[in-house]
Amino acid sequence: MSDSEQPEPESPADSEEASANAQLFGVWDIVDIEYADPSTQRYINVTPIAHTMGRHASKQFQKSEISIVERLINRLMQSEDNTGHKQKTMKIVKDAFEIVHERTDENPIQVLVTAVENAAPREETVRLKYGGISVPQAVDVAPQRRVDQALKFLAEGTASGSYKTTTSAAEALAQQLVGASNYNVETYAINQKEERERVAEAAR
Repeated sequence: MSDSEQPEPESPADSEEASANAQLFGVWDIVDIEYADPSTQRYINVTPIAHTMGRHASKQFQKSEISIVERLINRLMQSEDNTGHKQKTMKIVKDAFEIVHERTDENPIQVLVTAVENAAPREETVRLKYGGISVPQAVDVAPQRRVDQALKFLAEGTASGSYKTTTSAAEALAQQLVGASNYNVETYAINQKEERERVAEAAR
């Protein structure tokens, strides 16, 4: 191929458009995702990439720049059975998204974003010591920690819902996502959020 026939380099605008048109798992669109909570929107990033191979680990707060889906996958990997098995955990999330879509007829990424917003606690307690006496004190939760806690609750609910039962991990995760997105207080993630805020309210 001659120099005159070389393809033109892709412009940044073309690259951004291609990224926007890409689909998570080759199925789910990442555009038109709606955010109801402006405080956590900055920390809930949606991208079509579910495996960045740890590129976020070089900086302390760079985890908020990777996809919320990958952050959920990483959280699920912290259980005993899934530790180090990222491909296995990605399949669990992929299957759970298909179940969510079948039950709600909605984009499962939107369901995940709503679930994280709903399960993110706004208050929690810290222990302060006064003269050797430990006293609980209610504090506001930072937006990034709110997202971290929501993902933790969703992962814990999935683990407890599928441990020593006939319920698969994908099914348990789908139940957590749908329940949390509907703010069902019987869902583990919402129950934990309500409990944290109830304890904090008592410590005001």
